[in-house]
Amino acid sequence: MARGPITDFILHHYRHFNAAVVVDAAKAYQEHLDSGGKMFMTLAGAMSTAELGLSLAEMIRQDKVHAITCTGANLEEDIFNLVAHDHYERIPQYRQLTPEQEQELLNRHMNRVTDTCIPEGEAMRRIEDVMVEAWQSAEAEGKRYFPHEFFYNVIRAGKLEKYYQIDPKDSWMVAAAEKNLPIIVPGWEDSTLGNMYAAHVMMKDVKNVHTVRTGIEYMTVLADWYTETTAESPLGFFQIGGGIAGDFPICVVPMLHQDMQRTSVPLWAYFCQISDSTTSYGSYSGAVPNEKITWGKLGVDSPKFIIESDATIVAPLIFAYLLSW
Repeated sequence: MARGPITDFILHHYRHFNAAVVVDAAKAYQEHLDSGGKMFMTLAGAMSTAELGLSLAEMIRQDKVHAITCTGANLEEDIFNLVAHDHYERIPQYRQLTPEQEQELLNRHMNRVTDTCIPEGEAMRRIEDVMVEAWQSAEAEGKRYFPHEFFYNVIRAGKLEKYYQIDPKDSWMVAAAEKNLPIIVPGWEDSTLGNMYAAHVMMKDVKNVHTVRTGIEYMTVLADWYTETTAESPLGFFQIGGGIAGDFPICVVPMLHQDMQRTSVPLWAYFCQISDSTTSYGSYSGAVPNEKITWGKLGVDSPKFIIESDATIVAPLIFAYLLSW
């Protein structure tokens, strides 16, 4: 594999502790792909607002990611950044903000995510107008789509192109739409657009609450996709953060084994989690890999890595290694 300067830097300097696990996880990821395996990725937190698309989009284009589970926030915030990037504001001193200063941000309709403020008018309301039209059109045609499919339809139809404020090659959602990448979005209702959808249903702008497919239907699609995919290729699990983005999809294997008696379906063939949350007893999101063996998610021989660090730092480094940057 050709090596770029970032890869050389990692291999030379990352020799011990968490740093060494970064290299181990990256090498094992590459070995998994080289042996014919595929990789399933999960995105929690605010990875899209952190602009992970700068590296993740290329991972998708180069077939190093084969499906994604993400929160509704990560689904939409990549698009918010795509159409409103120039209106975002960064606040390096965010830890020193007073409650009064936070209120001033609210008064200006700037919604803060750590050091980054998302502009409501240019991002959220702009997308709302386009999505309401998409929801209403689907309803009129008697069609139902998943949240990510509505975005795919809007992207492919060029409905947002006039608003683009970054190079679309840096949008992981644009890359995913081009690849028709399978995406699972559990708990989509807990997102800005999910809230907007509920409001428009209540206001009767959208009359059929089921026009947007969600939750249980996502799990049934994931179960069939997992069964079909692992019949041909081992499937790895690369988890960024914790929460529902990771918990929902990893449970598909014990569901298939225990509830559907598809006992021949393989376990996850690789596991890596990047999280700055300390693992704790009784914590589903923080469960260490060996504990997942007892739930029928991972096997004794599955490569397993926990990197206890900031995913906004670590994930791009691993992606850089895989992309030979």
